[in-house]
Amino acid sequence: MSTPTNTKTKNRGVLFDVDGTLIDSSYFHAFAWWQAFRREGLDVQISDIHRCVGMGGDKLVQHLVPDCPEDMQNELKSAHGAVFSTFWPSLRAFDSARDLLAACSDSGLAVGLASSAQERDLDVSRRLLDAGGSIDAWTSSNDADESKPAPDILVACLKKLELDPADVVFVGDAVWDVKAAAAIGVPAIALTCGGISEAELRDAGAVEVYDNPRHLLENLESSAIGKLTAGTVRA
Repeated sequence: MSTPTNTKTKNRGVLFDVDGTLIDSSYFHAFAWWQAFRREGLDVQISDIHRCVGMGGDKLVQHLVPDCPEDMQNELKSAHGAVFSTFWPSLRAFDSARDLLAACSDSGLAVGLASSAQERDLDVSRRLLDAGGSIDAWTSSNDADESKPAPDILVACLKKLELDPADVVFVGDAVWDVKAAAAIGVPAIALTCGGISEAELRDAGAVEVYDNPRHLLENLESSAIGKLTAGTVRA
C-alpha cells in the first residue's frame, strides 16, 4: 500500500518523479515499449517513444498510435510491463539520488515520490533508492484516475502529505512532468538525466534545470528547494 507517514510537523515539501529522475530507467522504458509495439506488428521509431516516456502508458499509446483499438492498447501495456521487468536487475539509482532525498528530509521538508509507475515497478525503485527513512509518502498508478501530463498523481501525493500546491516544488525529468506541475501551479525543477534537453524543459516551463540529482544536490541551497526551507517547521 502507498501509505504516508505522519507529516503534520512538516508544512512544506518536495515531490519527486522517480523514473528518469531518481532511477536511470527512461531508456529501458523506451526499449520495452519498442519491443511491445514490435510484438503487435507496429513499427514505431524508438526516438519517438523516448520523447513520450513520462506520459502514462495509456496516453503514450494513444499519442504514438492514435487509432489503436482498446484491446491492443491493453496488450501493449501488458507487454511493456513484462519486458520492462526483465530489466529490473540492470536498473540503478542515479548518483546522489539517495543523498538528495536525505538532504531534503533533513532540512525539514516532507518528501514524496509522485510516481505513476506500476506498483511492482515502484517497489523495485524504492528498494534501489534505499531511502525509506527520508520518504514520507509515495504514489503509484493505482492512485490516479488520469495519467501525466494530467496532474492527478501530484494531487494524490499532496493529499498524502497533507500539503497544498503552494507549499511544494516538483522535481522531474520529462516535459510531461513539467506540464503536470504547471496544471496545479507547482514550480517544477527539471533534470536532463532522463534524456530530454534543457531547452525543451525550459520551454515547457521548468523554473530550473540541472544535469542530475548530484548537480541539484550541489546547488540545493540556492535552488527553489532551498528557498522552501525558510518556511519549514521541523519535528
